[in-house]
Amino acid sequence: MYTIAFHFSKSGEMKYISHLDLMRLFVRSMRRARLPLKLTEGFSPHHKFSILKALKLGVESMCEEASIVLAAPVPPQEFIERLQQQLPKGIAITDAKGNFN
Repeated sequence: MYTIAFHFSKSGEMKYISHLDLMRLFVRSMRRARLPLKLTEGFSPHHKFSILKALKLGVESMCEEASIVLAAPVPPQEFIERLQQQLPKGIAITDAKGNFN
């Protein structure tokens, strides 16, 4: 299991995106970036992705935390570059750290 923990900022027009839509935005962007996402093994598989805390609608933040479980290791800098190319203006990945157990 390969976990990437990362920080991101949400500003500008993106402050009006809801928490659920933000989660969908990240998962879709990660798929477009062709990152090797890990799926759960239950009846209804989903991506192992979480955002540490939900922001209220209309609130900007410069340091939010999230993590994703990958099926294969991806260096943190490559993760940032690939994902940032797929994200809309207003969402920026600021830092990433990998935990490859």
